[in-house]
Amino acid sequence: MVEAVVFDVGETLIDETRIWTRWADRLGVPAGTMLGLLGAMAAAGRPLVEAFRLVRPGFDLDEEIAAWEREDPHGLRVHFDADDLYPDVRPAFDALRAAGYRLIIAGNQPVQAADALAAMRLPVESIHTSDGWGVAKPDPAFFAKVTAVAGVPPARILYVGDRVDNDVLPAKRAGMRTALLRRGPWGYLHAARPEAAEADVVLDGLSGLVAALGADAGTARAGGAG
Repeated sequence: MVEAVVFDVGETLIDETRIWTRWADRLGVPAGTMLGLLGAMAAAGRPLVEAFRLVRPGFDLDEEIAAWEREDPHGLRVHFDADDLYPDVRPAFDALRAAGYRLIIAGNQPVQAADALAAMRLPVESIHTSDGWGVAKPDPAFFAKVTAVAGVPPARILYVGDRVDNDVLPAKRAGMRTALLRRGPWGYLHAARPEAAEADVVLDGLSGLVAALGADAGTARAGGAG
């Protein structure tokens, strides 16, 4: 039986559209161009930073982020806030808590993402980031930390994410159950890959998660409104 449900962040809980749109504005290209290039990198399995380098040869991500912070210290820049939360997150979390599941957030994010998520006052037990832990997915050590903070055996944890490479496959290797979410570029692309069959459940949105767990997440495949 699943006792703890652990969630990825980007394109699982957070819609990253506004972040990429701000990047497009900063680089001086239309938002559609930026989003298209990012989608192309996701489809090709290439690092997203290569999309930036197509727009601006020689682009250095760390230098640009530092310069952006100096120029706009109080802006969101590459970060997110409550306006970026997918609309199905709060209802799904409330339903899961009412059903008795423990909820945890753990994803590949900078340290400040934990503060942004905490400010949303979501009904979760704890929030963790890769930068805070000093280890990122798909490293097995990340999922060992997930097990440690969940405080239950891996087989009683369901990890929810939008990618097979960073979420489904490494979580399965760690002994967890997994849910693949079909939203964001990776979610749709990865759900069409053969490896998606490794997920215990494939969802179109978080609203299907309670029903999927009730049907036994080890065998169910369910959909919900995105």
